Amino acid sequence: MKYSMKIIADKVRYNLTVEFYNILYLLLRKKQQIIPIVLSIEKSIEKIIADQCSVSRFGDGEMLLIGKKSIRFQQQSELLSCRLIEVIQSRNDKHLVCISDSFQGLERYTRRARRFWRTHFYLYGNLWDTYLIPGRSYYNTFITRPYMDFKSKALSPRWFNLLKRIWDQRSIIFIEGEKSRLGVGNDLFDNASSIQRILCPPVNAFDKYGAILEKALEQDKNVLFLIALGPTATVLAYDLYRAGYQAIDIGHVDIEYEWLRMGAMHKVSVPSKYVNEALTGKEIALATEEDYHRQIICSV
Repeated sequence: MKYSMKIIADKVRYNLTVEFYNILYLLLRKKQQIIPIVLSIEKSIEKIIADQCSVSRFGDGEMLLIGKKSIRFQQQSELLSCRLIEVIQSRNDKHLVCISDSFQGLERYTRRARRFWRTHFYLYGNLWDTYLIPGRSYYNTFITRPYMDFKSKALSPRWFNLLKRIWDQRSIIFIEGEKSRLGVGNDLFDNASSIQRILCPPVNAFDKYGAILEKALEQDKNVLFLIALGPTATVLAYDLYRAGYQAIDIGHVDIEYEWLRMGAMHKVSVPSKYVNEALTGKEIALATEEDYHRQIICSV
């Protein structure tokens, strides 16, 4: 009972904070100095498929860390901030920098998502103005979040089907938090030719960055890395690209797929998987699938 009351109190506190800044944003008509060009989800996925591109994604968490603020599952550090700045300002034809397309046109998103992004831009919009490059085209970070925050979810199945083409008949290695369990219990990655896993800490993974990168660099150059490791994935995908691999910061795509299958209308926990954004998402059951355990290369 005490734990339930804490969850309710945290939710109320969060909603009040978001509502306060959302109202300020609307009243003060706060606008970004830089409104970036962000390609659509479909065009972003098609680019990855056509050119076998690597991907680093930037969202609210990465920008907070650039501003030297900690987030729930990653402590801030000077090195992480510097590396994220390096990646967001990098320019490579086959490494895509992805950001959200929420700088304008918020009507396509749910009320909760609209409030969230207005609050974020009110508090941290100056960081985007500092590090985005005027006139540059970016790719869409919502390639890995193609379901929950959209008001209309009619296109979500199509987007997931497009995503599956990225790893079709590829040998993939997940670099994931030890509780993420990408693809366990669903068919999202069933069309891959093989799956292996490098398991990493679910929180403060960047503290082990050197060891994670070292283990990844031991793998065959023909594998496709799919990385679900928060802001560590943003940097790691870039470094693996520079080392000659294709590496994609895949983020929450597996959880988004689970929510699609459930028909969920808000962010809920998923049994046996770590869901950072659900209030009870850290209470997980242990995975017992033999195939999953056979796929594990190592734990870092």
